[in-house]
Amino acid sequence: MANTVLVGLQWGDEGKGKIIDVLTEKVDLVVRFQGGNNAGHTVEVGDEKFVLHLIPSGILHEGCQCAIGNGVVVNPLTLHQEIVELEARGFEVAKRLRLSSRAQLVFSYHCIMDGLFESKLGESKIGTTKRGIGPAYADKVNRVGLRASELLDLEGMEHRFRTQAAFYNEIFAEAGVETVDLAAEWGRLKKVAEKLAPMVEDTVVSVNRMARDGRNILFEGAQGMWLDVDYGTYPYVTSSNTTAGAACTGGGLAPSRIDHVVGVAKAYTTRVGEGPFMTELFDGDGERMARIGNEFGATTGRPRRCGWFDAVATRYSAMLNGVDKLAITKLDVLDDFETIKVCTAYELDGKTIGEMPVCTRDYARVKPVYQEVPGWRQPTTAATSWQELPTRCREYLEWLSRLLEAPLDIISVGPRRDQTFFLE
Repeated sequence: MANTVLVGLQWGDEGKGKIIDVLTEKVDLVVRFQGGNNAGHTVEVGDEKFVLHLIPSGILHEGCQCAIGNGVVVNPLTLHQEIVELEARGFEVAKRLRLSSRAQLVFSYHCIMDGLFESKLGESKIGTTKRGIGPAYADKVNRVGLRASELLDLEGMEHRFRTQAAFYNEIFAEAGVETVDLAAEWGRLKKVAEKLAPMVEDTVVSVNRMARDGRNILFEGAQGMWLDVDYGTYPYVTSSNTTAGAACTGGGLAPSRIDHVVGVAKAYTTRVGEGPFMTELFDGDGERMARIGNEFGATTGRPRRCGWFDAVATRYSAMLNGVDKLAITKLDVLDDFETIKVCTAYELDGKTIGEMPVCTRDYARVKPVYQEVPGWRQPTTAATSWQELPTRCREYLEWLSRLLEAPLDIISVGPRRDQTFFLE
């Protein structure tokens, strides 16, 4: 398997956590390389369900090492709680998890600022999760943020935390919103910091050492390509780079060492929060997708907007990420549809176009051009191989592969770990 990057090709919620979990059977190290606890990866193992926000999904496999890379913004309180919950369920976490000393920390004042920004935007709101992710990345760029290395120097960390929190409190007081109780907040942080400190290290060294030793490494991304701060439907995006290139800057491995890129896409399309979504359905088909697919955000619980597969947007995403292995998830959600549509082009100002407009205002004006195919009207949930899928289902998947110009590799037909198979 070598060194592999896994990314979402749509607007997030593609089922990356499940695919990562399956791939981890052959992996020695899983590295989370961007985002924060504003995203959640859901994995079902037997009758148990796990929702992971910061800790890589590889933690569910005994013997797999995990690392939170420097490109991630980490809320210490949230990370500690996630560790406690996993250990209560029998998983050894502390000895298998490493936290990059360069990872930026998220505090309560970032969360308050996140909500303040969103409230000021009014009707132009982005739909943030209010987990403080954007303000934490802003502090990073403004060079005033605190890194995980601060956890190794509590005296210095306390001084820098109180200084920065006091600065934010002035803003909050002027805006008439809640302020941070510095003493209470630091008390909680200090207890957690002492428990997280042993996990902090320069993960660049450990990641490259394992790569040099020929170990298999999987780089895990959060969200999806169209939420990338550079390439997504800006400004309705997240605050980090969600594309394959970010695995190198956020994970600490050189581009020349990456062997494969796995792109994950649902058999249809969903989006959470604000922003244009051209194949969104407001009819019974959309309601059926949401109901059958249980389309609610793993982090926020917000209902996801559902629509037909957008091959234009997803092909662009596959191209940009250099996808050489395609994973299609939630195929079973389409089992009962008599007719299935795929958006193969857009219409903009009377012209048919085959590429995603860069300007979000233009994208918001396009109309989807659909092609229809008959559904397979047979259950796929018990399929364990390509040959066991209905003929029309295989034809649909082969069509998507041609449209995306990416070879099929993994198919998922249900939420459980065992409802996934490889084509080879």
